[in-house]
Amino acid sequence: MAMKLGELLVKAGLITDGQLKEALGRQKSDGGKLGSNLVTLGFAKEGEITKVLSEQFGVPAVQLSDYEIDETVIKLVPSEVAQKYMIMPVNRHGATITIAMVDPTNVFAMDDIKFMTGYNVEPVVAAESSIKEAIDRYYGSSHALELKKVMEEMSDLGQSAEDANLEVMDDEEDIDIQKLAASTEEAPVVKLVNLILTDSIKRGASDIHIEPYETDFRVRFRIDGVLYEIMNPPLKLRDAITSRVKIMAKLDISEKRLPQDGRIKIKMKLSGKNKEMDYRVSCLPTLFGEKIVLRLLDKDKLMLDMTKLGFEQESFKKFERAIFRPYGMVLVTGPTGSGKTNTLYSSISRVNTPETNIMTAEDPVEFNLHGINQVQMKESIGLNFAAALRSFLRQDPNIVLVGEIRDFETAEIAVKAALTGHLVLSTLHTNDAPGTINRLMNMGIEPFLVATSVHLICAQRLIRRVCKDCKEDIKVPPQALVDIGFGEQEAPKIRIYKGRGCTTCNNTGYKGRVGVYEVMEITESLREMILTGASTTELKNKAVEDGMLTLRGSGLQKLREGSTTIEEVVRETVL
Repeated sequence: MAMKLGELLVKAGLITDGQLKEALGRQKSDGGKLGSNLVTLGFAKEGEITKVLSEQFGVPAVQLSDYEIDETVIKLVPSEVAQKYMIMPVNRHGATITIAMVDPTNVFAMDDIKFMTGYNVEPVVAAESSIKEAIDRYYGSSHALELKKVMEEMSDLGQSAEDANLEVMDDEEDIDIQKLAASTEEAPVVKLVNLILTDSIKRGASDIHIEPYETDFRVRFRIDGVLYEIMNPPLKLRDAITSRVKIMAKLDISEKRLPQDGRIKIKMKLSGKNKEMDYRVSCLPTLFGEKIVLRLLDKDKLMLDMTKLGFEQESFKKFERAIFRPYGMVLVTGPTGSGKTNTLYSSISRVNTPETNIMTAEDPVEFNLHGINQVQMKESIGLNFAAALRSFLRQDPNIVLVGEIRDFETAEIAVKAALTGHLVLSTLHTNDAPGTINRLMNMGIEPFLVATSVHLICAQRLIRRVCKDCKEDIKVPPQALVDIGFGEQEAPKIRIYKGRGCTTCNNTGYKGRVGVYEVMEITESLREMILTGASTTELKNKAVEDGMLTLRGSGLQKLREGSTTIEEVVRETVL
């Protein structure tokens, strides 16, 4: 079959005999289609091969991205067959089905489809990359197909485990550790867990949720801040899958009543490169089994260049000015998953020089940074933020990073460190920058200590970026733009964009995230207001008067730049 296609291309003068032999040799060693090997070797272009085949056989050439294929047509050809022959069903008319093929001389493929569907087959030619994209779009990625295959294996495994129609249930079931450990080594279980871990990386997920319920079991990925359901493994294999993850994270599989935390480190090959990945694992006993959440810690995604985080120019200048001061406190606030850790890591990387002693207290340490002394908290033995911070002050530090200020004790030591010649960086969970001042006072810190120690507060959120590959502008009534914060004069001139949905962004219209920032520099006038016990609203009004850009203002700026949508700005910020 390959020779027929090769001879045809030689006859058409597209390639030489020598190039054909080399491509066939590569095909023998590496696999793949002859056409893709010719393209990879640079002997021919996909478009040229498609054109020659179209002319030689009088078969139309098509660009599949121009078609919207009906679901009923897709169902006629199973995904495994489409993958095997590299074909794509395009249309059905009467008793004839139109199939896009890389090689229209492949009679075996046409006979198989004719036999399978009962329809006559009419071939059209399409480029291999075009067919691959269509298969990914309509059937799911090749990785997803592999998952499907494993899931089928597991369903069979689960089905055979059915013993009787009636069984007596006991809330406190006895755990056979040996049986449980053996079940985690079953090939489908190992394969599925490995695929979940690798698929999460390929999809760009930040978290994996493995969740048991009374009648079902599901796996979800958090991609760009939003959870998507990925699969539903058989419920019979809940314990085996849970235990497999726990074994990988070096946790106790016999302990099912208490929460446990661990870590998984894996090495994998992705796009021809070796990649190391860390997963932070958290097990929590729920009503119907243990829920496991794995946080992906991908060093390649850690953005240490502060200029690329999304700061507006003026906000960035204020923030940079604060972290280059010799003492004082810089606080980053926001909910869980808003990128606070990334901002802090970027900050200490910016000031990390051989002359500086930087010490961090973290729970947990997410990434190892060269030249920075990082300490992992261990509450069980009394090593908490307050204890670590006390020890740090005897270690001659210049800069101290405290993972989070949770209580009065930690806040008090951090404030004293900031007042005695150290730069202290930390995080707090507050909704906006001005609210942080009152939070510190509510913890028990005196107003005069807050006013003199805190130099800058940065509140932040993460919003999704519009996918660049399917971005298009949409019409929005000017009044709607005025309602979210634009001026009446400016609103009619603003161009708003939205993602149409494509293979790059998994048809969501979004790809990647960017930060929105509210940077409040503590000026002399704000210090005086803090000392006199001003409210959060009064502090906010004064900060805006002094030039502070609010979270909503930062979001509107992202809309002006065309990098996000109105929905994202409204979802994460308030007027």
